[in-house]
Amino acid sequence: MAPAPCGIDRMFPGFEKLIESRIKKAQDEGAFENLPGSGQPLHLEDDLYIPEDLRMAHKVLKNADCLPPEVQLRKEIRTTEDLLAGMTDTVQRYRTIKKINFLIMKLNALKDTNAAYDIPQRYYSELVERLGADKA
Repeated sequence: MAPAPCGIDRMFPGFEKLIESRIKKAQDEGAFENLPGSGQPLHLEDDLYIPEDLRMAHKVLKNADCLPPEVQLRKEIRTTEDLLAGMTDTVQRYRTIKKINFLIMKLNALKDTNAAYDIPQRYYSELVERLGADKA
């Protein structure tokens, strides 16, 4: 048997034996049979690009469905763009375009980079064309 991580066997003598006996008892009672995904390969997450000291925090946040603000904004922009694609009412499209541009502005403000790397606001030329066509 491999030594317990972090010296837990030194802190709590007999703790390892207690754990092993409970696992053995559960196995004998069949607690580990017919589990979802039984017999399937494990799909381990690729967290090589996450610093080792932040991996646990990222996993906890991911399991809690907490997204970083930048990812949340990008998701909201995509959802709003999908809504825009199905709209026919000009007034509603205009409001939705304004919302998308506001979300893009917020996303660009979150970044700590040069303005040359900002995401350009969308639909500006389309908006100008439509407003020009409505006046003509």
